[in-house]
Amino acid sequence: MSSTSLPHQAVRPRNRLGPQRLAAWLVARATDPATSFWVVIGFVLVHVVLWTAILTNLKAAQDVHMDVAEAYAWGSRFLLGYGKHPPLSGWIAGLWFSVFPIKDWATYALAMAMAGSGLVIVWFASLKVVDRRRAFFVVVMVALYPIFNFKGFKYNADLVQLLTLPLVVLAYLNAFEKRSAVSGIWLGLAGAAALMTKYWVLTMIGAIGLAALLHPERMRFLASPAPWVAIVTMFLAMVPHLVWLWRVDFVPLTYAGDVYSLSDRGRAAGLVLGYVGHNLALLALPVALAALVLTWPPRFAFHNWRRGPNPGVNRSQALNVWLVQAVVAVGPPLGGLAFTIYMKTDWGISLFFLVPLALVSIPALRLRRTMLPRLAAVWLVLSLLTLVASPWIARREMAANPNGVTGYGARSQLAQQLTQAWHARFGSPWKHVAGYSEMDTPMTFYSPDHPRPFTVPYTAEETWGSGLSTLEDLKRDGFIGVCDTTDNRIAACEAWMAKEAPKAEPVVMTTQRFFHGLAGPAIVWKVYIQGPGR
Repeated sequence: MSSTSLPHQAVRPRNRLGPQRLAAWLVARATDPATSFWVVIGFVLVHVVLWTAILTNLKAAQDVHMDVAEAYAWGSRFLLGYGKHPPLSGWIAGLWFSVFPIKDWATYALAMAMAGSGLVIVWFASLKVVDRRRAFFVVVMVALYPIFNFKGFKYNADLVQLLTLPLVVLAYLNAFEKRSAVSGIWLGLAGAAALMTKYWVLTMIGAIGLAALLHPERMRFLASPAPWVAIVTMFLAMVPHLVWLWRVDFVPLTYAGDVYSLSDRGRAAGLVLGYVGHNLALLALPVALAALVLTWPPRFAFHNWRRGPNPGVNRSQALNVWLVQAVVAVGPPLGGLAFTIYMKTDWGISLFFLVPLALVSIPALRLRRTMLPRLAAVWLVLSLLTLVASPWIARREMAANPNGVTGYGARSQLAQQLTQAWHARFGSPWKHVAGYSEMDTPMTFYSPDHPRPFTVPYTAEETWGSGLSTLEDLKRDGFIGVCDTTDNRIAACEAWMAKEAPKAEPVVMTTQRFFHGLAGPAIVWKVYIQGPGR
């Protein structure tokens, strides 16, 4: 019988796209020096776009957080400091909104741009420690860390540290490797950028210093020009800000001392425990998901661990990462206990991005090629499911807490009403708003006139206004003062208005938000309209 008469199966086209071929493509591109950077950039761009959409949906029933509005207000003037913090977060916001519209979604895009930039820098830092396969695995793990997605909605100085602190670590690993003057300059500039974000980054800078001193190769590093050039460069780069700090009588340090110092050691201990528990809970998700990928199927779990040399890990640089992460994990809680500090859980937002790299750089861990697409698939599925569920989550949250003044108070509505009231009386742009930060900075963000805020002091000792407006500005140009009747500082707010604007026109306004048939809290605002030159 002729072979041509035999039935035969249709041959599958070799170029058919399927999960296995897609996984093989991802592994090949992520580990190829010629293409790995662009794979990381593509991954990060998708992450930023997806989570911008998710956060916009999740927060659709709310105005932007006060910290976000405050950063926008700071960005209206490029000062060397803004009372509470150094200026970098305000500068970035100012540059961002010179390009993007002043809309809620743009603030979430800004937050995700910071997180995405941090992911790229984490990849570069990982390449100083591990091979490209492990470096991409680290990036996906960090993208699963809630700080870089769910918890990253609030653009402020803490979030900017997701960019500046990985940059400091990258610069340190580079300087430790090259030990040159040029690498020291980059380390100094990275340290200055971090300090211009928030003084809290001294924890990371101190951890790097301790790591350098504890490392077995410390003498090779300390005998090189790198660390000493770094110190000089950082100081010189900080001189303009240090001059400003001296001229304002070290106001940001006064702010930190007055707001975050405690006298109750028991309360401080409770806050430290909350800080530790909160950050461990956030780390649990990426670590657990990575562990699941590494141990699946279970019969091969033990094959992933093997003693002996591992060419995929630079042990010397891995030791640096372990030391730095250990110091920043243990140091702040111990400091909080020793100095009875009000430890905010958000302070850990930037200190644990090295945990994935610290785990993946364990030499005994053997990372198989199949684990990269598996973890990437987990990230993609979770992101897409969250995107689909986000509108429902927004409605559910508002239904569960409809009277949450902080979350659902209609400050954007008030900003529009106040703008109309000012224009009706004076026919000119509204230039200044006075009130506590929670009230005045949202007016700056949401009013089409974007009046500059003047922070009303709660007590006579408060001196940390942003510096965007002065009392002289208010008296010359006029202003609108805003007091929230639900705020426990209402009496102090009214007293300040009576003192500084005794002839102001008092007005009572009420706002209420409605979202998909759900009603937010009705808030009564006491408003004081002070005309120009009065």
